[in-house]
Amino acid sequence: MQMVGKLAIALAIWAGAAQAQDAALPVIEIGTLENGTVNWELQTIKAQGLDTANGFTLELLPLAGNPATQVAMQGGEVDAIVSDFLWVAQQRVQGGDYTFLPYSTAVGSLVVPADSPVQSLADLKGKKIGIAGGPVDKSWLILRAWSQQQNGEDLAAVTEQVFGAPPVIMNAAETGEVDGAINFWHFLAKMKAAGMREVISVEQAATDLGLDPTTPLLGYVLHSGWVAKYPDLAKGFAAASRQAKELLATDDAAWDAIRPIMNAANDAEFQALREGWIAGIPPEGPVNAENAQAMFAVMAELGGEELTGGLTHLPAGLFWSGE
Repeated sequence: MQMVGKLAIALAIWAGAAQAQDAALPVIEIGTLENGTVNWELQTIKAQGLDTANGFTLELLPLAGNPATQVAMQGGEVDAIVSDFLWVAQQRVQGGDYTFLPYSTAVGSLVVPADSPVQSLADLKGKKIGIAGGPVDKSWLILRAWSQQQNGEDLAAVTEQVFGAPPVIMNAAETGEVDGAINFWHFLAKMKAAGMREVISVEQAATDLGLDPTTPLLGYVLHSGWVAKYPDLAKGFAAASRQAKELLATDDAAWDAIRPIMNAANDAEFQALREGWIAGIPPEGPVNAENAQAMFAVMAELGGEELTGGLTHLPAGLFWSGE
């Protein structure tokens, strides 16, 4: 009993020391959507201790939607959020002190029911397309540009569009309310797992247009001043992010650990979500600013000021590689 008592005391002392050490580390708080896929990476960072190993403690603040995360970032409530590079570019032009650390290259595609006669975008002429994200959704704009180049016609002019939230578009596609659907990648993963067929991916369309499909559309938004003031801390966060990506790309157990938060209804959905997320891991190293500008220009031509907010060129300093 005496030995057990000494062991318990030793363990308590060790645990207390570990907690004190963690408490002494600087905190990085990230605003996230409650069911956002970025949580898969962030929870992996926390579960595997990649935050403390890189000199910080990660905390998450769940928020109700993308506008809420942006407001939290602008108000200084969080240290980082995830957004697209276009929003960060607009903020920089307006004087915002933000930079963009790549998180994901994952993009959508257009899918149809497995037994649909539609084999190409040209076959959708006169039909109804469901689109998540609204008229300036980036996947929709890229596919419109592809149709103009390949078929000589704008999908917006030759089809009827139904815009809605991702779950609404998924339901509309599954019930036959629309003939084809463009949705966010993780909803598309579930739709394809349920038997829907991909007609063309945005990645393929971008490649055909001469664009670089590895250009990351989504990234962590950080304050440039914070990165400059705390370079080791910022690099530690970037390193933890990359380490989590490498772990998830190679380790089945890491996925088993986060499966409860993935909202996968079955094994097929789980595998499709896993494969889709891994496919979206951006390459290491700096973002090619010229390639990003080329992609922006294609989207801006069709999206207009509603998309760009008057922005014509991506500003210098937009991208940070984490080095």
